Amino acid sequence: MSRLAQTAGLTDDQRDILKTVREFVDKEIIPVATELEHRDEYPQQIVDGLKELGLFGLMIPEEYGGLGESLLTYALCVEEIARGWMSVSGIINTHFIVAYMLKQHGTQEQKEYFLPRMALGEVRGAFSMSEPGLGSDVSAITSKAVQDGDEYVLNGQKMWLTNGGTSTLVAVLVRSDEGHPEGTAPHKSMTTFLIEKEAGFGEVRPGLTIPGKIDKMGYKGVDTTELIMDGLRIPANRVLGGQTGRGFYQMMDGVEVGRVNVAARGCGVAQRAFELGVSYAQQRHTFGKAIAEHQAIQFKLAEMATKVEAAHAMMVNAARKKDSGERNDLEAGMAKYLASEYCKEVVEDAFRIHGGYGFSKEYEIERLYREAPMLLIGEGTAEIQKMIIGRRLLEEYRLQG
Repeated sequence: MSRLAQTAGLTDDQRDILKTVREFVDKEIIPVATELEHRDEYPQQIVDGLKELGLFGLMIPEEYGGLGESLLTYALCVEEIARGWMSVSGIINTHFIVAYMLKQHGTQEQKEYFLPRMALGEVRGAFSMSEPGLGSDVSAITSKAVQDGDEYVLNGQKMWLTNGGTSTLVAVLVRSDEGHPEGTAPHKSMTTFLIEKEAGFGEVRPGLTIPGKIDKMGYKGVDTTELIMDGLRIPANRVLGGQTGRGFYQMMDGVEVGRVNVAARGCGVAQRAFELGVSYAQQRHTFGKAIAEHQAIQFKLAEMATKVEAAHAMMVNAARKKDSGERNDLEAGMAKYLASEYCKEVVEDAFRIHGGYGFSKEYEIERLYREAPMLLIGEGTAEIQKMIIGRRLLEEYRLQG
C-alpha cells in the first residue's frame, strides 16, 4: 500500500474493500491498460471482474441487492481504479450517478424495477445533460418532451454521453414546458426521463439513435457518444420521481456526486504519475548518479507528492460532507477544481522526469499525459467550479446590514 494518500478513520470493511480493489487494479488493470487504450478497446474482461467484485452495486442499498456503502467508500475505490486506468472509472461513474439519482429521487416502483438489476451490473447506466451547442449553460437545453396521452414524445440531440453505447438505461434531461406557465425560469421546466434501450450503436429503440463512438485524444476504451431522439415515445411512469419540472435539481444532485468522482479520478491518476516518476527517477542515471539524487528532481518529487496529498484530503472531505447529509457543492467544487488542476501538473512533472522517453508510447506516462486534460472539463470546467465556489463563499461571508 502506498504511503501517500492514506485515509484516517476507515472501518475494517472499508479497508478490506479497498485492499481487494487495489489488488484487482495491480493484477488485472495496470498490466493491460496501455495496450487496450492504444487500441481504443472496451475492457470487457475488466468490467466482468468489477461485476464479480460487486462494484456496480457498491452504493446501492442492501434492500435492492447492493452493498449499501458510502460515497466515501465509492470515491476511494474510484481513486484506486483510476490509478490503474481512468477509463474504467468512467465506466462505473455514470452508472452510479444514475443509481444515486434513482435512490434519492425515484418513485418506489422505479427503485424496485431498476436498482436490483443495476446492483448486479445487468442494467448499466448513463446520464445526459449536454447538447452540441450547450457547453456549461444547462438552461439553454433545447431537447424537448411533449405529452401525448399517457406518453411523452421526445425530440432533440444530446452530446458527450459516457457509456452511451454500452449502457442500457440513460437518464436524459430535457425541457418539458407543459404545466409550467410561460415565463417560468428554464431550470424549473426541465424533466429527467429514464430511457431504456438496447446496448450498441445505430437505432437502439424506435426513435432513439446512438450514431457511434466519438474519437478522442484520450479517455479511450470507454465509449463516448451522441444521442439523437426523433419522435421517441416514453411512458409517463419513466419520469424520474413521477413529476415533471424537477429534472434540473435531480441532475445537479447527481452532478455533485459526479464531481467527487472526478476529484477521485484526478487523485488516482496523479498517484500513478507520481509512482511512475519516483520509480523512473531512481532507475535513470545521469552524470554518474540516479537523477533522483539531483536536487532539481527531488524538488519536483516533493511538489508532486504534496499535491497528491492535498487533492486526496479535499476529495475525502467532500465525500464525507455529502455522506453526512449536508450540502457539499462548495466542497465538491473545490475538490474537483484542485484535484483536476493538480493532476495535470503532477502528470506533466512525471512526463518531464521521463525526458524523451515520456514521449514514447512504450511508456505508461504517455497515456496519462493524454488522459489528464479530460478531468479539466469533465463535470464542469475549472471556470464553472470557480463560479460555484465564489457564489457559495459570498453566501457564507455576506456582510450584514
